[in-house]
Amino acid sequence: MRSMALAPSLRAGPRASVTHAPATLRAKPAPDTPLRPGGSFCTLAWGAAACACRAHARRGKRQSFAVSIPRTIAAAASNSWTGDKVRETYISFFRDKGHDFVQSSPVVPLSDPTLLFANAGMNQFKPIFLGQLDPSSPLQGVTRAVNTQKCIRAGGKHNDLDDVGKDVYHHTFFEMLGNWSFGDYFKKEAIEWAWELLTEVYGLDPSRLYASYFKGDEELGLPEDLEAKELWMQYLPESRVLPFGKKDNFWEMGATGPCGPCSELHYDRIGGRDAASLVNADDPDVIEIWNLVFMQFFRGDDGKLSELPSRHIDTGMGMERITSVLQDTRSNYDTDVFGPLLAAVHELVGGEPYTGKVGKDDANLRDTAYRIIVDHARTLTMAVADGAAPSSEGRGYVLRRILRRAVHNGRSKLNAPPGFFSKLVPKVVECLSPGFPDLEGAAGERVQNVLREEEEAFDRTVDRGMNFFDSLKEQLNKEGANTVPGDQAFLLYNSHGFPLDLTEQMAQEAGLTLDVAGFEAAMEEQKERSRAARQAQEAEGRGLQPLQLVAEQTAWLSDQTIPVTDDAQKYAWNIRPLAKVKAIYWDQGFVQSTEEVPDDFTVGVVLDATPFYAEAGGQVGDLGRLVSEDGQELMDVKVVQVFAGYVLHTGAKPAALQVGDDVFCEVDYEHRSRVAPNHTMTHVLNWALREVLGEGIDQRGSLVTADRLRFDFSYEASSGVSMKDLKQVECLVQGVVDSSVPVTSQEVPLAQAQAIRGLRAMAGEAYPDPVRVVTVGKGTIENILAAPDDDQWMSQSVEFCGGTHIATSSEARSFVVLEEKGIAKSIRRIMAATGEVAESAIEESRLMEEEVGKLEKSKVEARFHLLAVCTTLSKRLRVIKHLQTILP
Repeated sequence: MRSMALAPSLRAGPRASVTHAPATLRAKPAPDTPLRPGGSFCTLAWGAAACACRAHARRGKRQSFAVSIPRTIAAAASNSWTGDKVRETYISFFRDKGHDFVQSSPVVPLSDPTLLFANAGMNQFKPIFLGQLDPSSPLQGVTRAVNTQKCIRAGGKHNDLDDVGKDVYHHTFFEMLGNWSFGDYFKKEAIEWAWELLTEVYGLDPSRLYASYFKGDEELGLPEDLEAKELWMQYLPESRVLPFGKKDNFWEMGATGPCGPCSELHYDRIGGRDAASLVNADDPDVIEIWNLVFMQFFRGDDGKLSELPSRHIDTGMGMERITSVLQDTRSNYDTDVFGPLLAAVHELVGGEPYTGKVGKDDANLRDTAYRIIVDHARTLTMAVADGAAPSSEGRGYVLRRILRRAVHNGRSKLNAPPGFFSKLVPKVVECLSPGFPDLEGAAGERVQNVLREEEEAFDRTVDRGMNFFDSLKEQLNKEGANTVPGDQAFLLYNSHGFPLDLTEQMAQEAGLTLDVAGFEAAMEEQKERSRAARQAQEAEGRGLQPLQLVAEQTAWLSDQTIPVTDDAQKYAWNIRPLAKVKAIYWDQGFVQSTEEVPDDFTVGVVLDATPFYAEAGGQVGDLGRLVSEDGQELMDVKVVQVFAGYVLHTGAKPAALQVGDDVFCEVDYEHRSRVAPNHTMTHVLNWALREVLGEGIDQRGSLVTADRLRFDFSYEASSGVSMKDLKQVECLVQGVVDSSVPVTSQEVPLAQAQAIRGLRAMAGEAYPDPVRVVTVGKGTIENILAAPDDDQWMSQSVEFCGGTHIATSSEARSFVVLEEKGIAKSIRRIMAATGEVAESAIEESRLMEEEVGKLEKSKVEARFHLLAVCTTLSKRLRVIKHLQTILP
């Protein structure tokens, strides 16, 4: 429930070894032994290489193509620099430089709504860069980090989807090797170590390397980065240290936030020449291999730059690309990273194997299809394993588009049989599990099941859709037209499930253009009602301007020696403590008094201590008031949020409040008393689902408000939870309510807490150490810790959680499931309620059942009455007929 993250402890001090680091990262292996960050020594890469060699032997002589490939997959496989070894060498190198290994965050961001997918190694470190890191975070105190991050760039600002397959180096899924410094070392060490790793460890030819640096920008008011230039000139001649502008060498997180100049390393695949003019010129043989970002500025809402309080290093190097360099191939797809997957596709589809052609040489687009399929198989496997699923909206729709693009290319270009795509999952798992062992076992099986169902659904419509398009193409040719009408493209989308980009690809292959504007107009018409409703909802919530504290503000608070807010009282009930105003903030900055803020503006107040619970982990924050010592209401607190330990109490501008004032904090405990039962019963619901549906149930999200609770979970059955099982779940939860068992909590060392039998936690979350454990049942936390591996704890709810809860289960009064539905492939959602809302729902249900009963009874009475009428009419009809025979 509380968004905190299940992960091993990352450090034992600023530069110490990782407490729970895998053995492979603690011991130095033999030089040629490939490792994996989360498991034992691995030989899978060599098996994959052998598979690639066999595939090459079958296909015979490679044909040439626009960008010729001098090395085969077999040659790459024989190279000692396998993909696994490249990854592990990088991690080991920086661990030896005092970096902590921080495992990759899920590729599906669990706590960052601004991202569809993790698209860079720095994503999980954003709270550090923004100055919003929770003091209890396991990243607190980490000053140097290294890892390989799972990344997907298929949607949003960073989107490589349309380029995949057309060349030999774009991917939607890739690994980003990265090392970071958080206020520790800066340019000198970053450049020195980058050079050492590339030339002395990886053994790249220094004469093929070029470095770029920021040449300055008058508009930004920034000078040339001479420091980076001079550092590079210790290793390279000036002719290979090249200046570039902000487009290439100034990195920004977004429109606002941390940013800074960067320095890129480029590699010339050819060598023996002056390739300076080809750097940043989109030449496939002179490629960027590593970007070193020197994060030292902050861009505010007004667009102005200011110095960050701490300077950071953020580097990123694509594992697939550096592997292709080390294996001396001009194509990422000709490395052992992709070779086994390409061979697996060929085994499934038959025909001609992958030959590496691109552009005009790939006339039938067969090799393009191969590249699309293996790339998309990696992307979907990782995304689904980390909790996403194909669906009709958001990231789920991106995944659906990716799957349908892969299936279409397989069916139309490779003549692949139905169901071929999901059969690639085991090979993807085999190839990626050395770096990400959580893919193995049940996770891989679940991924294959999800993709099989989605593929089968598309297979039912893909042939009809392709036939529809072929008929449309013939009609357009007869008419001499060369544009696919937008309404027809929308029909393909709406009736046959063809995403717009897939229809656009088909149109391009047929020599046609697509009326995108017409498609969008048809789509807009369909969305009009939902958009109007959404806009009305958004307008309703605009009572307050959103406020947040980012690095600039939290650094200012720290510089003023204002300590983080003491929120130890947030779990207490019915208290009215006195607190001191430490800071007042509005969207133009900090002020000493609210009199400096114009009317009708939102104000945020930072106190030295607070009893308010700040929204977190799916639970809404507390409501309440700040009151003067004489009882006057100063602020109606509507939003409570925490940024880097500073709790911000937000509301409409108070009449008179200034820094240093003492205020009484009055939490609306009536509001909390409706939220807390919903949160506690969300825990019990999680337990009950496992009891009824089995161990495959994993939490995928939750929302707890005063009115109801929402719980999302993984469940494989395509038909959803049966009414019988749903009723059993509801009865189990109500049974816990009726039993009036205690709800106890305690902070416990993370390792000790993770050993508890039956513990429930969200996969991919990073939990603090110590972590708060909450249990609902006869066994208290003390009982559980005394015998953590006892099977009896399976019979009660035990979870990591930082939210507010009731004291005994009976305070929930009643529990009722309001709705159960699917929200994505293999993801279900339950809406439920407790207390008065549940009792009202139960009463409404009872009244409805009574009405149904009356209706059933009235139906019976009506049937008897109708039968009587019919009998009477029949008798009358016979009398009439008789009279007709005797009367003249």
